[in-house]
Amino acid sequence: MLAMEATVVEMARAQAEDRWQGQRRRDDELASLSAHLSAATARWLELVWELHEEGDIDDDLARYVAFRCGITGREAREYVRVAEALRELPAIRAAFSRGELTFTKVRALTRVATASCEAGLLELAAALTACQLERALRAFRRLSLADARDAHEL
Repeated sequence: MLAMEATVVEMARAQAEDRWQGQRRRDDELASLSAHLSAATARWLELVWELHEEGDIDDDLARYVAFRCGITGREAREYVRVAEALRELPAIRAAFSRGELTFTKVRALTRVATASCEAGLLELAAALTACQLERALRAFRRLSLADARDAHEL
């Protein structure tokens, strides 16, 4: 009887280990695919900006991107804005291209980042979720505006 109980316990342990290994593989694949999506989005934005630089699109670039890629005009304008901002932010652009940053984080960073504060913001982005980063950068913008107003008044 004890031998049978030991066998049942061992089988349950093996099944739990298999489930855990399966979950770990899915988690790893999920993270890997997410990084690939980010890197692909970074490349897509590079192509969008190349269209702009080469002057291939005589009309409104955002309107063309919206039409060609099946997205809304608002989304397209935001993509074009981010693509333009990334030209001046090589460290963020490189991290995005490697899949280390999501588009959500990059979009938030490009609203406030400059070449001089880019490295610090990258560290912040690595430590926070996208939601936390957006909230922190909103506060940063408010503080920056208040500092600018105070300096202007002086």
